[in-house]
Amino acid sequence: MPKSVYHFNPKTLSFEKVKVSFKHIFRRLIWVFLSGVAFALIFVWIGFYVIDSPKVKILEQENNELKEEVEYLTSRMEVMSDVLLDIEDRDDNVYRTIFEADPVPASERYPLILDNTRHDSLSRSEAYTLLKEANKKADKLTVRLAAQTKSLNELESISNKKSEMLSCIPAIRPLKNMYAITSGFGRRYHPILKTLRAHTGVDIAAPKGTPIYATADGTVTNETPGGGYGISVVISHGYSYKTLYAHMSKKAVKPGQKVKRGQVIGYVGSTGMSSGAHLHYEVIKNGQRVNPVYYFYSDITPEEYNAILESSKRVNQALS
Repeated sequence: MPKSVYHFNPKTLSFEKVKVSFKHIFRRLIWVFLSGVAFALIFVWIGFYVIDSPKVKILEQENNELKEEVEYLTSRMEVMSDVLLDIEDRDDNVYRTIFEADPVPASERYPLILDNTRHDSLSRSEAYTLLKEANKKADKLTVRLAAQTKSLNELESISNKKSEMLSCIPAIRPLKNMYAITSGFGRRYHPILKTLRAHTGVDIAAPKGTPIYATADGTVTNETPGGGYGISVVISHGYSYKTLYAHMSKKAVKPGQKVKRGQVIGYVGSTGMSSGAHLHYEVIKNGQRVNPVYYFYSDITPEEYNAILESSKRVNQALS
């Protein structure tokens, strides 16, 4: 490698030897190095910020598609949430009110909300964040749908039991063509003892042998309410209801026999402590005697009910 540098002089048309110092060489090297770095930076900037690579373009396209898909999913779940909210409202305020059932506890319906599961720190501007938000809403909807399904299953069960229960509530008159009460519920004069005392049922005068009907489904018990009731039948209807039919001339059923509403269970008489042919009828709920008149609603018109109600209010002498 030559250690000397020659320079062509156009005036003399000859090469002249030039002395190159170390300082000059160092400057040239620095200039070449800085130029190379500058060009490298320019190419890097162009590559990253001006010209997108095919891979980057594919990633951007996939990211945009993901955003659109998640935004669509989020909007659909918001609609589903509104629909579910309406179902939950009807469940609590309509269906469960009709069936006298307690509302679904919030701890079962909204467990994720009560657990304070939050993603507030995440921004919805990025696809990943949108996906997280969508998953969060999906989790809530899944739990709410599960709770609502359980609730509707319970209502279905209650509905089936309600139908059975309604058939076991004393709801018809124990005698046909009954439009008045001879002696009502409350304090009445006893026909034998001639004292004012509690009358725990209603007396309905009728000819001897008139058929007496079970006022609800149930099972005839072997209970004997006492000699003063004469020939009598007690029916257990379940759901805390019983009915008593007293002073019969004879029975048409036996203890342990299952009966249906409207089935003949006996006939009017005047047995026991009685002053005439009639039916003494009682409704017992939760072990307490209640006014039977309030249970005449299934086979009666409003006019007939008002007439029976008014006649039951008279404080007179009972027939038993």
